[in-house]
Amino acid sequence: MTALDDQEVDVLIATGRLRHGEVVAAAPRGRIPKNATRTERMARRLRTKPGRAAYARRKAIVEPVFGQMKVRQHAGALRLRGLEGAIGEWTLHALCHNLRKLANSGVRPRCLASA
Repeated sequence: MTALDDQEVDVLIATGRLRHGEVVAAAPRGRIPKNATRTERMARRLRTKPGRAAYARRKAIVEPVFGQMKVRQHAGALRLRGLEGAIGEWTLHALCHNLRKLANSGVRPRCLASA
């Protein structure tokens, strides 16, 4: 989080889990207390209308990718041990996913279009 703050990246991170059917309480009015922790600040931000809307977009943007990779490439669990192996395997899964998307889009790469 500190590195992201230094780069001024705007992130939304879940601070807990909700049970099925549980409703998020509205954000309290007024300024955020100066002594609030990072977790408290993020939880409060996620309870605002813009925060809830932005966090809900992940369902349409990011999460389908992981579901598709798990189903089509059996990427539910990594098989290689160690950080280097895991990074290599995940990179291969991401590469295959992107190549599959390009192949199914019907767009020909420029290097093949002239051939």
